[in-house]
Amino acid sequence: MRQLTKNLIALAAGAALAQGSSLASAVTHYRVAILGSPAAGRSIDDYGNVAGYVKQANGTLHATLWRFGRQIDLGTLGNDPTLSSMVLWPVKNYIGLVSGISLTDQPDPNQEGWSCGAFLNNPNHNACVGFVWDPFTRQMHALPTLGGANGFATGTNDFGQTVGWAENTLKDPTCIAPQVLQFKPVVWGPRHDRIRALPLLAGDGSGAATAINDRGQIVGISGDCGIAVGSVTAKHAVIWDGGTVTQIVTPFGDQAPYWNTPMMINQRGDVVGFYGVPNDPGANFSLAFFWNREDGFQKLPLLAGDISSTASSINNRRQIVGYSNDASGTNHPWIWQNGAVRNLNDLIEPGSALTGPIELAFDINDEGVITGRSTTRQAIVAVPVDD
Repeated sequence: MRQLTKNLIALAAGAALAQGSSLASAVTHYRVAILGSPAAGRSIDDYGNVAGYVKQANGTLHATLWRFGRQIDLGTLGNDPTLSSMVLWPVKNYIGLVSGISLTDQPDPNQEGWSCGAFLNNPNHNACVGFVWDPFTRQMHALPTLGGANGFATGTNDFGQTVGWAENTLKDPTCIAPQVLQFKPVVWGPRHDRIRALPLLAGDGSGAATAINDRGQIVGISGDCGIAVGSVTAKHAVIWDGGTVTQIVTPFGDQAPYWNTPMMINQRGDVVGFYGVPNDPGANFSLAFFWNREDGFQKLPLLAGDISSTASSINNRRQIVGYSNDASGTNHPWIWQNGAVRNLNDLIEPGSALTGPIELAFDINDEGVITGRSTTRQAIVAVPVDD
């Protein structure tokens, strides 16, 4: 099955792909391969290439690509050895482009922390921007902003278009310190130096684009500036299609003006993510959802005993993966298929090299292969196998 089989054999000897559609089986089981530790696999394409990050000996994080059985350090956008970089979102393309975020050598004049601060340690207040790594030049290219210091890149499609968000130069009164500057959802490319802002819903000032498909459909959020990490910026979940922005209306509407966040859109236009509930600005009880224009908005079920959930990715076969947590904060990875949600740890074959249970499921490709992270910070791939 494409190059995927070669990749996974290199990662875990004897790993076998499921024959036929896993959707036809009542229960799919998985064989786990360990990519590295401390690390996380955040994205997997249909060739089996996994992108994520690996913790370095000096404590920094480096964006990393596992490709054809090799681990490739993508580096950072600077020379300072204390800088970090990371791939965070599923990156869905066949041409090998990898997008993510990196600290740079440039100082952030506003010392904001920016969206990157939720993921990367940044004691010296360096600017952080989005990047695209090119497999042909084997170089990480910095993506421009809208005039401000910072940017953030998520996914890239097969036409070389990358989406994310970037600061402009406007000081917005809806920003919450230390955030100072407004930011807009943007599209870069196909050339790395080309950037354009996407429109927001009427009355909104800041936003972010989180995923793009090959049809040019983009999903993201529209709202206030806040602290640039979701929350009130995710007042509205939105989709951009044909140059028009449309709200994805959640069940609680204006009663929950925070954390309404699409995470992924597949080639069919299916969208998954999580949405806020009333009186919960801290996202302690956010819920996973599925949406498309034909079927509308659907809440995805929680695992038994869990109170909050995120759908992180969907493939073109409408298999959905994500993670949820119980009241104690313990995370559980899950897969939704055949109309049911199951804990991924309950489906793992015995004898794996896991040193702790899988904690987070981040992405799933069209072969049904899942990537994620264990509680002991092992980057994993879970390969469907026949019963």
